Amino acid sequence: MFGLFNRIPAVSTKELETEMVNKPTIVDVRTSGEYRGGHIPGAKNVPLNTIEQYKGSKDHKVYVICQSGMRSKRAASSLKKKGYDVINVRGGMSQWTGKVRGGKI
Repeated sequence: MFGLFNRIPAVSTKELETEMVNKPTIVDVRTSGEYRGGHIPGAKNVPLNTIEQYKGSKDHKVYVICQSGMRSKRAASSLKKKGYDVINVRGGMSQWTGKVRGGKI
């Protein structure tokens, strides 16, 4: 029962795509190589193993994305504990059909 209060909200990649007009804060927790291979324009690369050092603004929601949704879920949990308003992006870059900067996914 108490676990419900700690649940991380999640959105689909389509929902994030519609949010792009608002220039959301997006944290991509994939490795630097994966990020360079193709990422959402404006996304900040903070690999999962360095997520504890993230120092972004706590004034806005933070959308967390990885390749499939598993690493971003872990990262979102860490950021929530640090006081961020986080949203996990289900399906990750493997489901993203919007614009991509860098290489091809």
